[in-house]
Amino acid sequence: MGQVSNLSNLIFKKHIYAKIYLMQDVFLETERLSLRYITQDDFEELKIILKDKDIMYAWEYDFTDNDVQKWIDKNLERYKKYNLGFFIMSENKSGNVIGQAALEPDTIEGKQYYEIGYILKKEYQHKGYATEVANALKEYAFNTLKLNEVIFEIRPNNLPSRKVAETLGAEICGEFIKNVRSKKMMHLIYKLSKSMDI
Repeated sequence: MGQVSNLSNLIFKKHIYAKIYLMQDVFLETERLSLRYITQDDFEELKIILKDKDIMYAWEYDFTDNDVQKWIDKNLERYKKYNLGFFIMSENKSGNVIGQAALEPDTIEGKQYYEIGYILKKEYQHKGYATEVANALKEYAFNTLKLNEVIFEIRPNNLPSRKVAETLGAEICGEFIKNVRSKKMMHLIYKLSKSMDI
């Protein structure tokens, strides 16, 4: 009886410690979603997302295992430098990983911006998750980081992403060519200023 009790206590303690550990890794929460920091343990999960051509069509290249590792390394470095980057996005109700979302600095034609981005698995698209997480990141940028504006860098043919930005009140303020693996890709710059916040 004592051994069973001790085992139950051990399991309970491990459960509590696991919850505390996960809470420490959480960057941001919304009503339905949680954003947490990427770790090396997410390699296989990120492979599922980054190697899905339907999800990553805007990148116009196939991700290799080496690319996935570079993605992890880049974000770990950005966490250290800015406490920003891409984060794993999970559904609160199920705990399932449904994609990634980002708030991170970027430089376009010599000017620094802070960009919001989102990548969702196909089965979780068109459920309002992108708008929900983008709005939360916008609020974090304005209220916590005290930024005056954020941007969205969106390919012209990416109509769902454009709709998210427009729903939040962002407006096109320019365009630029992004060089990705020697490919020149046109991107629209949607800007959302604190004074425009709706």
